[in-house]
Amino acid sequence: MLIVDSQIHLWKNGKMSPHHRQIPTYSAEDALKEMATAGVDCAVIHPPGAMGEPANALAVEAVRGYPDKFRILGHFDLQSPDREKIVARWRERPGMLGFRYTFNEPHQKAWWTDGSLDWFWASCEKARLPVGLLASGANIKVLGKIAERHPGLKLHIDHIGRGGGRADLKDDAAYADLADMLALARLPNVAVKLSGAPSTSTQPYPYKNIHDYLRRIVEAFGPARCFWGTDITRMPCTYRQCVTMFTEEMPWLKGRDLEQVMGAAFVAWLGWKRPAAA
Repeated sequence: MLIVDSQIHLWKNGKMSPHHRQIPTYSAEDALKEMATAGVDCAVIHPPGAMGEPANALAVEAVRGYPDKFRILGHFDLQSPDREKIVARWRERPGMLGFRYTFNEPHQKAWWTDGSLDWFWASCEKARLPVGLLASGANIKVLGKIAERHPGLKLHIDHIGRGGGRADLKDDAAYADLADMLALARLPNVAVKLSGAPSTSTQPYPYKNIHDYLRRIVEAFGPARCFWGTDITRMPCTYRQCVTMFTEEMPWLKGRDLEQVMGAAFVAWLGWKRPAAA
């Protein structure tokens, strides 16, 4: 079974937000060592937006060094004067398969609704570039409206729609927006990353109190639109436990459905051309 981590971060000589490991560097080699302990075949790098273009460059370097192991959902300045040209030529950058944005900065929050990104959604739809978004609360419904206006644009919701990705939200509170997210399952161009699931529970491994939420998501969206992942540098457990939570502790997830969730679905969603033997 191909196991693909739908989200990891790499950084160099930097500092991540407090809920991540407070280390100056997390390299491709660091990630590969941990992936090997868990049986993870490959991963999609999300360059930290706060670190700007150097984070993209570091991810590209990882793809060049390990082309069978990594791909990227990158970012750029959406206010760049060359923005539409950048989108059109995005795949010319090694490993870039699409985009990922959090819109966490104060000046970015209005972008969800003020129309300033209408060009971006249209450009990504035209270029067939998927976009991952940290959407929660009212923005879950906004994402649905964007998806309706752009049926050819693939949008996936990061971290199970957990309240803005907030690390302080646990247990039931982390899934407060679940009903609104499940309502988007009717839109075939919307998917959900099940990344970071262990961190949404205050219980010990295997975090059984959140299993029903995960099951409801998979049942609503289908395994072809649900993507396992870790965001490993902020997980409360080992990399292997992030895997086995899904592969060994959820008896309802098995067979082809399990294969889809653990990697096959995300590879297909992104258009990642994997080696035939993988």
